[in-house]
Amino acid sequence: MSYADQVFIQNCNDILSKGVWDTDQTVRPRWEDGTPAHTVKLFGVVNRYDLKKEFPIITIRKQYLKSAVDELLWIWQKKSNNVHDLHSHVWDAWADENGTIGKAYGYQLGVKHHYPQGDMDQVDKVLWDLKHDPASRRILTSMYNHHDLSEMALYPCAYSMTFNVSGNTLNGILNQRSQDMLTANGWNVMQYATLLHMIAQVSGLEAGELVHVIADCHIYDRHVPVVEKLLEREPYDAPKFILDQSITNFYDFTPDSVRLEGYQAHPLEEKIPVAV
Repeated sequence: MSYADQVFIQNCNDILSKGVWDTDQTVRPRWEDGTPAHTVKLFGVVNRYDLKKEFPIITIRKQYLKSAVDELLWIWQKKSNNVHDLHSHVWDAWADENGTIGKAYGYQLGVKHHYPQGDMDQVDKVLWDLKHDPASRRILTSMYNHHDLSEMALYPCAYSMTFNVSGNTLNGILNQRSQDMLTANGWNVMQYATLLHMIAQVSGLEAGELVHVIADCHIYDRHVPVVEKLLEREPYDAPKFILDQSITNFYDFTPDSVRLEGYQAHPLEEKIPVAV
């Protein structure tokens, strides 16, 4: 059993057995038929993944790493907020007639500011600090800027990444305000594990621990039967994660720079309804 499976299964069991329902409250998300999308949740979930031991990808439901990396690079490398720059349709429901999601995600990472070292955006500042000032405790990004929230189609869910160097090891903390366990947990974890691997490699470091802090960790009401079926499955072992070692510039990575060796996973047979 992969460690990511263990964490996912434990989180879901805890939510279903100890969680609090919001059915007594008015909620923003709606199902396609207009019905309110309620959730059962836990507050303040913290998961830790040691990337030196294995790559955190779940196997009780098949995950598509290259698609996840494509979205990751759309945000962190292209710094785009337009779905036309993305090869999947995961953001279509939030895009306007021009394809933009407003001043969200990639837009925030791409805003430049003046530093003594020159004009840099958030990603470039992280890369510069890791090479020139790795002992700094200020190496982080944030997409949750109050003055731009009203111009975002969706407030950022995974909104902050903190990088910290210990010796030759790069560790990271992913802060997430909200996590839809069924549709997004496995996706976000493998995305940011990949990001940590990529940034560590181009900084001459080794990827260490990814800490995932989730404020509102939930399962939607119509997802509960699907999750219960997933929890009955027998997980497989974690695959081997392979990153193109020839790349030394973060902006040279593509989805084809990553691959998995020996990945076995169960197919997801049910169609998952999406709350918007």
